[in-house]
Amino acid sequence: MALKRIIITVFFSLIWCAAYAQFDEPVLRKVTYTERAAFQQRFSNISWTGQGLYNPTTIDRIPTIEVRSRLQAAFGDPTQTIRDLINNNFRPGKAIQFEYWFIVDGEMPLMILDLDGPFENGLVYVGASRYIDLMPAVKRALNRILMGEEGEPAEFRDYFFSPERNQWYLVSYENGEYKREMISRPNF
Repeated sequence: MALKRIIITVFFSLIWCAAYAQFDEPVLRKVTYTERAAFQQRFSNISWTGQGLYNPTTIDRIPTIEVRSRLQAAFGDPTQTIRDLINNNFRPGKAIQFEYWFIVDGEMPLMILDLDGPFENGLVYVGASRYIDLMPAVKRALNRILMGEEGEPAEFRDYFFSPERNQWYLVSYENGEYKREMISRPNF
């Protein structure tokens, strides 16, 4: 009888722990510019997907330029920008304005990319396919962070190249104002 009680107690403890773990807030650690190579090496065999990250949230409905300022407030500078990707053979039309890379809960890689520049809403999210079941919770957590006090807009300056317009832009949030200024190709 005592063994039965112990087994039942252990069983319910395990169920409770599993249920409790489902409500833990994911911890997002931003990968810095200097950590990019280590991130790429660690996750070189990952199969990337956007599945599980499609359900729209507030951050998908606001202008990308505003999401960028909120990311700056919550996580600091992007992992990389177009400035970091430019070289002599680089085609800017294949670039992004910015990318934030994260490691979620010490295990799951996540990338947030701006593919369409400051003229659209939302961003593109990709994570490791083996963590697809965790992605909705990660996106909800990111939405809470960016739309909460941590995500109050912060100043930034980025460059963006629009292949459709064949035009470079200086994209910024300064003195409470979002700007997209047409410029000549910058010297990086």
